[in-house]
Amino acid sequence: MEARHLRYALTLAEHEHFGRAAGALGIAQPPLSKQIADLEREVGARLFDRTRRGVFPTAAGAAFLTRARRALDEIAAASVDAARAARGETGRLRLGFIASALLEPLPDVLGRFGRERPDVRWELHEMATNRSTAALVAGELDVAIGLGRPRGVGAEELVSVPIGHDHLVAVVSSTHPYAGRPSVHVDQLRRQPLIVASGEDEPAVATGLRALLGKDSPALSGATVARDIHTIIGLAACGVGVGLGPSRMLAAPRRGTWFCEVTPRTPLPDLVLSFSARDRSPALNAFLDVIRANCPDVGAALDHRLGHVTTSAATPPS
Repeated sequence: MEARHLRYALTLAEHEHFGRAAGALGIAQPPLSKQIADLEREVGARLFDRTRRGVFPTAAGAAFLTRARRALDEIAAASVDAARAARGETGRLRLGFIASALLEPLPDVLGRFGRERPDVRWELHEMATNRSTAALVAGELDVAIGLGRPRGVGAEELVSVPIGHDHLVAVVSSTHPYAGRPSVHVDQLRRQPLIVASGEDEPAVATGLRALLGKDSPALSGATVARDIHTIIGLAACGVGVGLGPSRMLAAPRRGTWFCEVTPRTPLPDLVLSFSARDRSPALNAFLDVIRANCPDVGAALDHRLGHVTTSAATPPS
């Protein structure tokens, strides 16, 4: 039994005449009569009474037609759903991100994606860079935003592009001696109690701070470790010490704190968007389209990386 058999039966019931139904379907009457007879044989019941006044559904036919109409509606809906899914208008997207990405660029990106793709189901997970990389490699995430390029086993299978650049800034309590200063020198930081991100969670940042302050710096070994930038700012506000973090912290001012530039200017690892080179799901492609629209320079780098991945995959090793 095929969908066309259901359409034939419904059209015949509507027109109550083989000739008129055949005309509506654009086929000859004999093939229609044969298809209906074949359908009745397959169902095992007479679906239509053929009378001089016309062709009318039997009780069995009425029951069959009710289900047939629902089945065709479901088939049509399935086609619509499939097309929407293929365009990335439905589905699921699992995103892992570090907290600082909520300052920039995630608010604009997620807001636009939500407006354009309201039926895509989000699964959002705040997590440190090393954890999101592992989850991405394991197939537990579709896309991740972290600090620095992913490292570790399987990271070479990921496509990664920078989506934000940062440099080091310091945050202190408004009662701290550095409050009111436009900048603080790195040598001064070595003599201060510091608040930093976890080296285990954010290895790229930890590596940068060790290079800046010294591998065996007492200030680093005795530093208070914070989970994210909001905790760094909060602890600094409490007078625990000098918080060190990315310049995107400037977008999250808090009463009772003061931000200082660190001199000399010290670049931090880029904010990086990563996803599996093997994952080309429509929902992910739709998300990348929003990234392109919101961040044109990122879009160019993304297209370059994807083109490189496609070319590499298509070219057999020599």
